[in-house]
Amino acid sequence: MNRRIQDIYRPVDQRRRDFDEVERALSFDELKGQAGRCMNCGIPFCHGAGCPLGNVIPEINAAVAAGNWEAAWNILSSTSFFPEFTSRVCPALCEGSCTDGIDGEPVMVRQLEKAVVEAAFRNGFVKPPKPQSRSGKSVAVIGGGPAGLAAATALNLAGHTVTVYEKNAAPGGLLRYGIPDFKLSKKMIDRRIALMEEAGIRFECGTEVGRDISGGYLARRHDATVLTIGTPQARDLAVPGREASGIHFALEFLQGQNRVLGRECAALPVNAAGKRVVVIGGGLLGLELAQSLLERGCEVTVVESCPVLLPRNLDEEAAAVVQAMLGKVKKLTLLFGSSVSSILGEGGRVRGVELPGQTVPADLVMVSAGARANIAEAAAAGLKCNRGIVTDCLMKTSAPDVYAAGDCAEAGGASYGLYEAARMMGAAAARNMLGEAQPFVPQVYPARLSVFGLKIFSAGTLSGARCEVEHNPETGVFRKLFYNEAGCLAGCILVGDLRDALKLQNQIAVS
Repeated sequence: MNRRIQDIYRPVDQRRRDFDEVERALSFDELKGQAGRCMNCGIPFCHGAGCPLGNVIPEINAAVAAGNWEAAWNILSSTSFFPEFTSRVCPALCEGSCTDGIDGEPVMVRQLEKAVVEAAFRNGFVKPPKPQSRSGKSVAVIGGGPAGLAAATALNLAGHTVTVYEKNAAPGGLLRYGIPDFKLSKKMIDRRIALMEEAGIRFECGTEVGRDISGGYLARRHDATVLTIGTPQARDLAVPGREASGIHFALEFLQGQNRVLGRECAALPVNAAGKRVVVIGGGLLGLELAQSLLERGCEVTVVESCPVLLPRNLDEEAAAVVQAMLGKVKKLTLLFGSSVSSILGEGGRVRGVELPGQTVPADLVMVSAGARANIAEAAAAGLKCNRGIVTDCLMKTSAPDVYAAGDCAEAGGASYGLYEAARMMGAAAARNMLGEAQPFVPQVYPARLSVFGLKIFSAGTLSGARCEVEHNPETGVFRKLFYNEAGCLAGCILVGDLRDALKLQNQIAVS
């Protein structure tokens, strides 16, 4: 078997009846065939530059090919706390660096890792990560998202007594509330949380610092604190008419189905079916929201204040290519370089959006203008804050024995808002709380997007002293490389064809 398996999804008639993961479980023969394709390269790019976690992919593949699931699990779990999450939500950058893809198709690494995880749970290889002894120290972790879970696991393994305070009804953060069940079943999260509890980690859910407990309470009860509170505050509109009903935040809508499936609410908080909807914000979240609304029979207008869509990921030239392709989508209108001046209402309910020179009718308005860290409590407690909670490279805040990690942290003057950065920050904070003095080292975090079926990749600095551009208007394939004054690759944008994505990312990383 020298090719990838194309049929990896459950039958359509099954998928229509539930919200479960869409991918089917591959047979052992299929998995063995894929694992056997691994070429045992002299330089394994897949786990060198290809995997941010450093997963030892050739060794995992060799164990699967031999049918040794326990060995495969031991190797996989040695580099990742939560392989059941990453094997489902990871963009599989390792596959882009697989040498088998040079003249063929890359090995299905993500599928193999997911199979290893499930075999390990099925056969009882997965054990609670318990410490050998207890230190007598107590640590509070504020927030149960990826950064918080990573920090809690590392601190517990070191012997500290860890309590995770989570404001939602259940831990997981955006793993639970932001990723749909068809990609990451919430059973996976619950299974991992149960293991963490068995290992001695305590979760206090429905508990918000500043509302239910105070900073003073934490200081009295714990020896140290790590803040992993994410970016829970959506940026709002400050325009006349904002008080009208029918205006919602994007995540309120996108998280609705997850909360229904989690039995946190009985019905969707927003019923948009068949309505005219204005989406304010043309970033990734805004476009994902627009796609979801179109699937519900809506007429959608996306309003972006910047001159281009996806302003964080595209320059003007690349955006023009994307905008031209999205302009062909039925019932979708794109308006960029426009800011909302007011909300028009009738009888207390939204009826339209006023823009410079035009009015857009609307039954609903969805705000997707970004999010920010809820730093009010941190600032009131005396922590240095800017866009987020300011930390050094060891994730230390301005207060002794208080660390911050994840989306709420501003490390080295930068905020990232990415799963992998959050996980790495959480682990770094835990290590440094233990006195290891290992700094968080930012990587080249690429953006790999899929909007309306259009694949987009960008990485690095999207400007330079010199550019190289390739564009095929017939296929929509676009490629732009940015070089600095020294002639080194500083950034890139790919649209349509992402086969060179990882190679370019690696070049940027070493430039």
